[in-house]
Amino acid sequence: MKRRIGIFLMVCLQLLLLTGCWSKKELNDLALVSAVGLDLNKQGKYVGTFQFVNPGNVTGSFQGGGGGQGNAVSVYSATGDNIDEISRRMATKVSRNLYYAHANLVVISDKLAKKKGVLPILDAFDRDATFRNTATVVIAHDAKAADLIKTLTAIDKLPANKVIKLLRFSERVWGASLNIMMIDVIKDLTDDGKQPLISGFNLKGSSSTGEKVSNIMQSTPQAAPVVDGLALFKHGKLVGWIDGKKARGAVWTLNKIKKTEININKKGRKEAIALEVIRQNTSISTSVKNRTAQLNVRVETEGNIGETKVPVNLKDPHVIADLEKGFEKQVKSEIKAAIKEAQAKKTDIFGFGDAVHRSQPETWKRISKNWDEDYFAKANVKVKVDVFVRRTGLRNNSFLSGAK
Repeated sequence: MKRRIGIFLMVCLQLLLLTGCWSKKELNDLALVSAVGLDLNKQGKYVGTFQFVNPGNVTGSFQGGGGGQGNAVSVYSATGDNIDEISRRMATKVSRNLYYAHANLVVISDKLAKKKGVLPILDAFDRDATFRNTATVVIAHDAKAADLIKTLTAIDKLPANKVIKLLRFSERVWGASLNIMMIDVIKDLTDDGKQPLISGFNLKGSSSTGEKVSNIMQSTPQAAPVVDGLALFKHGKLVGWIDGKKARGAVWTLNKIKKTEININKKGRKEAIALEVIRQNTSISTSVKNRTAQLNVRVETEGNIGETKVPVNLKDPHVIADLEKGFEKQVKSEIKAAIKEAQAKKTDIFGFGDAVHRSQPETWKRISKNWDEDYFAKANVKVKVDVFVRRTGLRNNSFLSGAK
């Protein structure tokens, strides 16, 4: 009898552990958000633009599937005083619960980032249990975030994926942009020794054209997102932009160059010799003495000769050494230009402050609050670059030497 009672009690206890499907979510009741764009209207309110996936239309003829013929995404907008209000107001337009688990892109307009900053936005998303902190964050440069969200793209049917892949490919091949995730921005915002640096995107072409299906039915789309510079932040607000070689100089300093190409002039010809960078390593250090900061950057990089527009004897080690000096000078100028721009904006986007924190912790306690304005902005900068040419391709001497 006691045994039966014991078994009965054990079964009852096990039943208490079986929760069933109390938290189930039917797929038909979910609106899958792939991207979120945030702007600021004339009244100072947030305008949220949500890109929703239409699962039945994602697979199309280009992928060999049998998906629907409609748009791969649908876009809706709502206005509110904060991000949570915008999400709730979407209930008046979308007949499903917003599901952020697949959202991998956040676009913030430069106007919003400059006036209100990114702190309240990221706080709202960071609190949401379904929003991934690995979502990519970009700034809409001279464009509305809504326009980038609404623009339909070719090849990649989901516009959010197009932006992310474009950013990653640009970072990997050219080196003047960065794929920054939400968790990276939050980390920099809470770090008193480093400020955020976020890639920008612009819209090439008309925004009204980009919304139409006809835009992706052409061999050359009339409207498309393009990578456009790096946004400098200070205390969570946008304070300036750097682009071109200055942007690449910033990526050099951050030790995030994967591959790129360096061009130098030779024999009166502009950008006559090209070096394909195959690997690099950057280290930074900082010292503070007598209220003066010294910023040190050391770069070591290797590459192959990618192109020559003038005849040069690449068998001659003296010629190679001369070319290496030219490449070193070019990299050095890009890094110095990027640091000078950051100093002008009084924002340490490189983490020199963190270097002081590591090497001189007691000094950092004393100067951390005034680091950007009184130390980083006025610091002396020393850049040392070593470039090594490893290979010259399939040729040593160019056939240009024998060309008439």
